[in-house]
Amino acid sequence: MTWLFADRETGRLVIGQFPNLPLWIFLAAVALRLLFRPSGDFDTALTVVANVALLWWAFWEVLRGVNPWRRLLGSMVAVVVIGAALVSWL
Repeated sequence: MTWLFADRETGRLVIGQFPNLPLWIFLAAVALRLLFRPSGDFDTALTVVANVALLWWAFWEVLRGVNPWRRLLGSMVAVVVIGAALVSWL
């Protein structure tokens, strides 16, 4: 288990971290959608912003995650976001 969760630089166990810029953008877009329940183009724009920000975070974790858990989490989130986008287009 240490191998999965240990930070490769510090040796500390890392499961989650304080949100970075892409996650803050994602959270802001989701909060705006929940608060204002927009429709039409504004709803579409917020959905795109949220999905792009989440993909940005996911790929960032895959490439720069501090441990295998963070890279795996980024991979899973990317698959879910891309899969959901593909299903919604069908």
